[in-house]
Amino acid sequence: MKKLLSLLLIMSLTTAVSSAEDLEFSNPLISIGVVVSDLDASVEFYTEVIGMKETGGFDVPGEFASKLGLTDNKTLNVKVLKLEDSPDAPAWKLMSFGDAAKTQRSKHIDGFTGMQYITLNVVDLTPFVKRLKKHGVKLLGETPVELPSGKHLALVQDPDGTFIELIGPLK
Repeated sequence: MKKLLSLLLIMSLTTAVSSAEDLEFSNPLISIGVVVSDLDASVEFYTEVIGMKETGGFDVPGEFASKLGLTDNKTLNVKVLKLEDSPDAPAWKLMSFGDAAKTQRSKHIDGFTGMQYITLNVVDLTPFVKRLKKHGVKLLGETPVELPSGKHLALVQDPDGTFIELIGPLK
């Protein structure tokens, strides 16, 4: 019996190692960088209205940002937000260049190419709808609407026009 358990343990470790060797990414999380027109207003929107947590930030000096191909010698000041303060939570990285970046605000998601919306699944949509109304954020369409799953979807836009789907039950 001991030999069988040892063999099973060795087989499972070998399988885990060979599977790990087949991976192309060292981390399964996606961090998303978003250029916004007003960094303070966007941080306030995502923390106070949406409920994200500001978990840190960093600066990238202009010369280094230029070497990386990110900017033409413009310094990046990045604020990192997450849905929860956890190393396992994806990062929503906000940065602003003032008037240097032009806002592409669309009335619907079919107005521009590129990232148009994010989806946030919530435990209860009710407190989100209350916060949205309290902060004067307009719900789009006829949302919240009930989905076939029985959950509801509320749709809003951030200060620069990125659409945000909030999906969860209305309790």
